Amino acid sequence: MHREEIKAQLRLIGSSLASVARELGVKKQTVNTVVVGKGRSKRIEMAIAQKLGLTVEEVWPER
Repeated sequence: MHREEIKAQLRLIGSSLASVARELGVKKQTVNTVVVGKGRSKRIEMAIAQKLGLTVEEVWPER
């Protein structure tokens, strides 16, 4: 899933990268780094996938 698709899907459910960051107690930039693929965090990946009702593999099949 492309990073813009992830952001759009989060918006559709009333969420955002900032809200994911707040929920996890991390900076928004940290979440963004994971979403764009410049960093990895199983915790952040799992939180985003769970919010979207998908598996991590469905959100990031290339990882």
